[in-house]
Amino acid sequence: MAAKKEKKIRLTKYTDYIVEKTTELLNIDSPTGYTEEAAAWVKAQFESLGFEATLTNKGGVLVNLTGKKKNDGLLLEAHVDTLGGMVATIKENGRLQLTNLGGMNPNNAETENVRVVTKFDGIYEGTFQLNNASIHVNGDYNDTKRKWDTCEVVLDEDVKSRKDAEKLGISVGDIVCFEPNVRVTKTGYIKSRFLDDKLSVGILLGFARYIAEQKITPKRALYAHITVFEEVGHGGCANVPEGCTEAISVDMGCVGDGLTCTERQVSICAKDSGGPYSYPVVKGLVAAAKKCGADYAVDIYPHYGSDVEATLGAGSDVKHGLIGAGVYASHGYERSHRDGAENVLRLLIGYAL
Repeated sequence: MAAKKEKKIRLTKYTDYIVEKTTELLNIDSPTGYTEEAAAWVKAQFESLGFEATLTNKGGVLVNLTGKKKNDGLLLEAHVDTLGGMVATIKENGRLQLTNLGGMNPNNAETENVRVVTKFDGIYEGTFQLNNASIHVNGDYNDTKRKWDTCEVVLDEDVKSRKDAEKLGISVGDIVCFEPNVRVTKTGYIKSRFLDDKLSVGILLGFARYIAEQKITPKRALYAHITVFEEVGHGGCANVPEGCTEAISVDMGCVGDGLTCTERQVSICAKDSGGPYSYPVVKGLVAAAKKCGADYAVDIYPHYGSDVEATLGAGSDVKHGLIGAGVYASHGYERSHRDGAENVLRLLIGYAL
């Protein structure tokens, strides 16, 4: 029997809050390995809503969203770490060759402004450019493949040699943060690098605010884990609260050729590169979406992995699922829409509460 559809609740103010908090978080640099400031911000935001939040040893944020039962808990996972770079070599001309953090791709990072975070001597600005980037000088400009060893950071300092860069305190292993370029359009589109997965963190904050303001006691124990190593594969490996029987990654939904999701929908993933998600969870999410009126799509992601798969890989005995707002141009200059965020929130309310 089809699930009965309920009257849709109004969520506009919570969606506004999600967009506001997502924008704030997007403007805090947090490539994998450099997440302390962003994690502290996330912890403070949950605490301001009245929830207990703790920093894990790994650097993530574990939030107790409260619940009556302790033996059938649901864990919602999102991640605050993003793509980025690290100084691999200081070249003889004082420019910096990078190695990637996560799936940062030099093809779509070229000409982006960056911040080089030194270990002890502050932050320096620069630009990520093709080596010999002046097209009026470089006859091979158009034919050069953009790779980490054909691109470099040009520092916005008077640097002419490796020694000049070293005098600034720059060294191998320093973190390089790429400018997110956040923009929210009048038509509701959210454009930025690193919507994966800061938009989902914003959505979980909106979900927490809804629980607090509506004075809801969840029907089961409910937790959120904001992880900090998802982009390198081990964000969700630890910190599953005792009694949890289910974990759902709230991450980006994929938008692209061969898939049905748009930026204005919540995507429910049935399978990705790691295999199928728990069928009962997928069915339950679809049933909840139909009942609560969330605009959704079910898709298979061909090149994708999630926090919750890391949770399973570490040995946790839980059912698992994956949802997220549709995001176009993943791992590039990404685009989603406030409707997509609202549909994720609506589904979380319908499924978890």
